[in-house]
Amino acid sequence: MLIHPLIDPVALQIGPVAVRWYGLTYLVAFGLFMALGARRLRHAPYAHSGRWTFQDVEDILFLGVLGVVLGGRLGYCLFYNPAYYAAHPLEILYAWRGGMSFHGGMLGVIAAMAWFAYDRQRGFWEVADFVAPCVPTGLASGRIGNFINGELWGRVADPSLPWGMVFRGAGDAPRHPSQIYQFLLEGLLLFAILWLYARTGPRTGRVAALFLAGYGVLRFVVEFFREPDAHLGLLQMGLSMGQWLCVPMVALGLALWLWAGRKAPGDGA
Repeated sequence: MLIHPLIDPVALQIGPVAVRWYGLTYLVAFGLFMALGARRLRHAPYAHSGRWTFQDVEDILFLGVLGVVLGGRLGYCLFYNPAYYAAHPLEILYAWRGGMSFHGGMLGVIAAMAWFAYDRQRGFWEVADFVAPCVPTGLASGRIGNFINGELWGRVADPSLPWGMVFRGAGDAPRHPSQIYQFLLEGLLLFAILWLYARTGPRTGRVAALFLAGYGVLRFVVEFFREPDAHLGLLQMGLSMGQWLCVPMVALGLALWLWAGRKAPGDGA
């Protein structure tokens, strides 16, 4: 079995200013979004439309960052510890103590895309289809940050598992490095699927639908190897909170896929 490497969470210290690896993974995520967004402008229906420019990529990123931060924090407080934060509402603002939810962040990004679509007079699903393939690499980058920090580790693994890993603070038993599983599945695999599919010029809404259903399924599977939140444990039917939050994602993705199939090609409403 392996021992999680002791990595200093601070990548660079300049006087009182500390640059953390986790913060750098966010910068990498933003840079990847910009690069992929620029490539996305060459895909149908965005290429040569005369309506999409690199300025749109920058504006979507700015709004998306706000959505991720605000939605992720509020989602964590609401989904994972509502009673505590109802009793200590000011601590909702203490984001530096940790506590972010992907599903909350996704809702924040949806709100940001809706605002962008309204402000620029674009179809919402046209915007969502543009954004969806550019997201998984950012998720992958974040999971590397989780691994560096030695957080969000997996469940106890069979001692014979070659890549079973002992994480500091999690006892002496080897565990699944679930951060790496998420990096590979929700990050790289989902990106490859979405990017290749988006280039086929599918009906409007189906790229976003594939993201919802694909992420939901992959996250649901990985959660079987990830340690559930200590204060929640496993919930009904032996599923984690993360898995229960994935159920409506998959259902919505499948419903959107069917609905988009009934629309006229190119309808971005």
